Amino acid sequence: MLQFRSGYRAKTGYTGAGTLACLVGRRLLVVAAALAFLAGAGEARAAIGLSPCPGKSAVECGTVTVPLDRTGATGGTIALHVEVLPAAGTARGVMFLIAGGPGQGSAGSFDLGPGFSRQLMQYMFPGYTLVAFDNRGTGQSGLIDCPPLQKTVTGSVEVEARLAADCANTIGPTRVFYSTRDHADDMDAVRAALGVDKIGLYGVSYGTKLALAYAMGYPTHVERVALDSVVPAEDPDPFDKNVLQEMPGTLARFCANGVCKGATPNYAAEVVLLANRIEAKPLRGKIIGGNGKAKTVVMNGEELLAMMIDADLTPGLAAEAPAAVHAALHGNPRPLLRIYDFDLMTNELSAQDLSFGLNAATNCADGRFPWAPATPPANRRAAIDTAIANLPPGALGPFGNWAAKIGTAYFCEQWPTPAGNTPLAGNAMPDVPMIAVDGGFDLRTPVANAEKVYKQFPHGQLLVVPGVGHSVTTADFSGCSQNYVRQWILGTLNAPIEAQCAKRVQPVAKVVKVFPKRPTRAAVPSTLKVVGQTLREAEATWWFFLPRTARGLFGGKLATTKSGDSFVLTRYAAAPGVLVSGKLTLVDVGPPSTFKGTVKVSGSAAVGGTLKVAKNGKLTGALGGRHVSARY
Repeated sequence: MLQFRSGYRAKTGYTGAGTLACLVGRRLLVVAAALAFLAGAGEARAAIGLSPCPGKSAVECGTVTVPLDRTGATGGTIALHVEVLPAAGTARGVMFLIAGGPGQGSAGSFDLGPGFSRQLMQYMFPGYTLVAFDNRGTGQSGLIDCPPLQKTVTGSVEVEARLAADCANTIGPTRVFYSTRDHADDMDAVRAALGVDKIGLYGVSYGTKLALAYAMGYPTHVERVALDSVVPAEDPDPFDKNVLQEMPGTLARFCANGVCKGATPNYAAEVVLLANRIEAKPLRGKIIGGNGKAKTVVMNGEELLAMMIDADLTPGLAAEAPAAVHAALHGNPRPLLRIYDFDLMTNELSAQDLSFGLNAATNCADGRFPWAPATPPANRRAAIDTAIANLPPGALGPFGNWAAKIGTAYFCEQWPTPAGNTPLAGNAMPDVPMIAVDGGFDLRTPVANAEKVYKQFPHGQLLVVPGVGHSVTTADFSGCSQNYVRQWILGTLNAPIEAQCAKRVQPVAKVVKVFPKRPTRAAVPSTLKVVGQTLREAEATWWFFLPRTARGLFGGKLATTKSGDSFVLTRYAAAPGVLVSGKLTLVDVGPPSTFKGTVKVSGSAAVGGTLKVAKNGKLTGALGGRHVSARY
C-alpha cells in the first residue's frame, strides 16, 4: 500500500499482492515456520451480519452502510465492504489493516485469504482479529472509476490537471465527500458495527495518514498504532518539499558500502545535475518499444524525479538507475529512456487495484494549497506562482522551482471549488503504544516523516531499516521489521526509542555496473565480458515485473515464464552485436538474487558458444571452442 502523489504517476499497488511479495514470503515463512495458525474466536461482532467470504477460507464478509454526507444536507448512502479474519489462538484484540494510495481498498489490498499476506499479518499481529474494509470510492465500496485519468500514465501537469477536473465532473457534487476525514468517520462506523470498543491501527503509506486521522478523531477508541512508511496527517505537501529535500540523502545512502561501485561516482549529485539539466532541455532518444519497433521517448526533469521515486518499490529500477543516469550524463541516454518506458508500463493499473479518481478526490480535498477552498480555478495559478516565489532557499532541495510540479498543487489546480484544506480533528495523539517503521531507501515517504510523527505520541518508537524502500514489512528480506512489530505486540520488544536494524538489506537485484558497448572485435575475453554484463542487466530487467515482454537495449526480448520464477532470453542484446539466448531460473531471492541456467551466445561482434550460469554468478563453458570461466 503506497502513497500515490497525483501530480505524477508514481508507482502504485500493494507490494504484497505481487510476485515480489510471493518471493519475499518464502523467506519470511522460514521466520514464521514455528507458528501454528489455528482458527480462533475473535471479538464480539453483534452489530454486523457476517458470512463466509467466497473463496477465502476462515474469512467472514459483511457490509456496513454509512451516510454519504454525515451532516444530512445531501442524501444517499455508501455500502462499505468489510472482511474479518478471526484471531488465531488466544484473542488479544482487533487490528484494522489500512491500505494506501489513497485509492486502494484495504480488503482487496491485504487479501486475508490463505496466502502470504494473511500469514504475514498473523505473524506480526499474533492473537489479533484482523479487519480490512474497502474505503468509500475503492474496491467493492462504490468504486470511483474515471477511465481517461486511470489510463493516462504520462503527460504534462496541465494535461493531468485537466483529466482530474474532468473526473471531478464525472463524480459530480458528491466529490466533496471523499476526504480523509470522511474515511476516518467510516472507519469508526465499521468499528461500532463490529461491536468493538478499542481497535489497533496498522497503516501503510497513505494508510498511516488515515490511521493518524482516526487517532486524532477518535482517541478513546484506539488501543495501539503501528505505522509503515509514514505520511504525516498534514500531508500531502502541495509542492512535495519533504520528498525533494530528502531525495539526495536517500540516494546517497542507497549507494553506501560500495553498492554502486562502478556505476556512478556520486549517485545523488548526478541525479540532481541531470534533473535540472533536462528540465531546461528535455532528454530525447530512440529505444525499442514493447512491440519490437523503434520509438522516440522524451523525458524532462519532473519525469526523471517521478521515475527515481518509483525506485523505492521496483528492484529492477533501483538496480539500473545509477548506471543509466551516469550514462545519460555522458551522452548515452538510451538506457535511461528505456527504463523510463519500463516504469510507465508498470504504472498501468485498474481502478479496482487503485482508483485514481478516488485518489484525486481525496488529495484535492485534503491538500493544504496556497489558495482558499472557495478560490475559483482560474485564480489559483497566481496563488501557486506567488507561493513558489516566496519559498526560502533550499525549500525544494537542490532542484529548481520547476520541481514543485511533482506535488499536488498543480494537479488540483483545476479541481472544482471547493478544493483543499478539509480539516481533520484537532485532538492530540492518544497515549497508547505506537511504533513506526520506515525504510532507509524510502523516497516517497522519507525517514524524516517518521521521525516527525512518532514524537507526537507520548510512547512512540521508531525503527529504520537501511536499504529497504517503501512498504517496509513486505519488502524487508531480513525479517528485522516483521520481528520488531511482533515483539512489540507480544510485549517482549527490547529496543531504544529510535532503533535501526543491525544490517542494511542489500538490493535484491544486483546493481548494474555499466551498460556494455559493442566489442571492437570478436574476441573471447570481450565477448565473455559483455555476456556477463548482459546477464546482470537482464536479471535487473526481470525484476521490473513488466506486464509485457521486455525488449533488450539493442534488440531481442525477455519473457517471464508462466511459473513466474524464470525468464527466457531470445537474442537479447544489451550491446550491439552480442546476442544472448537461453533460460534463467531464480534459485534464491537473496538478496541479492541468484539465477542458474544455460545460454547460447551469437552475433556479429561475438565469439559464439554456450555458457552455463551458476547460482554463484560464475559463467563456464566454451566460446569459439575455447574453455572459459568467469564471474559476472
